[in-house]
Amino acid sequence: MSGPRQGSSQPQFMTSVGQNNNVSNGPGTPLIDSIDVDQIVIPEKNSWKNLFSYIGPGFLVSIAYIDPGNFETDLQAGAQYKYELLWIILIASCAALVIQSLAASLGVVTGKHLAEHCRAEYPKVTNFILWILAELAVVACDIPEVIGTAFALNMLFKIPIWCGVLITGLSTLMLLFLQQYGVRKLEFLIAFLVFLIATCFLVELGYSKPNSSEVVRGLFVPEIKGDGATGLAISLLGAMVMPHNLFLHSALVLSRKVPRSVHGIKEACRFYMIESAFALTVAFLINISIISVSGAVCSADNLNPEDRMNCNDLDLNKASFLLKNVLGNWSSKVFAIALLASGQSSTITGTYAGQYVMQGFLDLRMTPWLRNLLTRSLAIVPSLIVSLIGGSSAAGKLIIIASMILSFELPFALVPLLKFTSSKTKMGPHTNSRFVSRSSHNLGIHNDAAAIQLYS
Repeated sequence: MSGPRQGSSQPQFMTSVGQNNNVSNGPGTPLIDSIDVDQIVIPEKNSWKNLFSYIGPGFLVSIAYIDPGNFETDLQAGAQYKYELLWIILIASCAALVIQSLAASLGVVTGKHLAEHCRAEYPKVTNFILWILAELAVVACDIPEVIGTAFALNMLFKIPIWCGVLITGLSTLMLLFLQQYGVRKLEFLIAFLVFLIATCFLVELGYSKPNSSEVVRGLFVPEIKGDGATGLAISLLGAMVMPHNLFLHSALVLSRKVPRSVHGIKEACRFYMIESAFALTVAFLINISIISVSGAVCSADNLNPEDRMNCNDLDLNKASFLLKNVLGNWSSKVFAIALLASGQSSTITGTYAGQYVMQGFLDLRMTPWLRNLLTRSLAIVPSLIVSLIGGSSAAGKLIIIASMILSFELPFALVPLLKFTSSKTKMGPHTNSRFVSRSSHNLGIHNDAAAIQLYS
């Protein structure tokens, strides 16, 4: 159901003029043709109070920047290389703000999300390949959530890792429980969890007292030294800038019924960028704090032998000792609860992303619990095998591998996004500026050879 049209000097809806004649969106067809009836209505008024109506999608997206995959890569980066890889987090966060804002703008201006545009613009074979890659990205993102939740259950209830992996399949029930309260309450819950995680690590940051000059140098002086640093840097990037987030953000903004006037669309794009900047700044501070705490604690001279051993082979199952200064004997339990909250929150956003990917590319809709069960089953199989054979250490390494996969998959979501947001036909006056396009490349967003060949 589409929103009512209001008069303006510009066309109210951007239209798609695709080269693929097999799709339903022909020339002159409005891109907004199926919007949920449960949208939050944004009033047509020029007021900063409207910003509060737009807050929500950015925080749902930002949870992917502090999921168990980020925890694992951050902890290992700090333990092994101290502050040397902080610059990866800075660059990835800046790049994330640019591309997440582009994804939000695509949804606001056109009324369709990224996956739907791909189906409308690309041939069937290309569209199918992009769908497979997007689904692989969702599964790769779900693997750290499965393992992170299993680690949390192990810390809380001493459940073996492999049993915890199997139990994570029941998170579908939690998803159903939360969805009955509506998207707005879910957004507030996740925002609260984000700030809870941030508070724990920021307070611990004050206790661990990392060397400020070394932290600043790590942020602004790029360097990669030592064996394994390159692979870990790729994992950090993949854990920060996830391809499925582009599909997710472009769809989540459709939960708001934006005034279709020129001013209404412009205001929506601006407020979504502000909200994304705030949410991603919080996520950036959390990631910086985790690396800094891990680096400061593991490089301390007075570290006891047990903690020194944990630092040499640090994973999520051993990381609670980093919070002892703040939480004392409760550090293990509180860290486990934060890890559990992070994993379950990421499960929710991953399920949403999977729904939008399937609906957009294939025009196929699936109930949330069934979609979650399908994705979770595909993630459980490798997680279960690895945890049975190699234990928690091997499971931690699987998280790193999954993050690397996400890094290599990024161009296959990013190239279509840049193409569509640069189209005057789709975006009208809201196309990418030269500065944004140039900045995207300078921040390390590359169209690799495979992606270029795919879209040529």
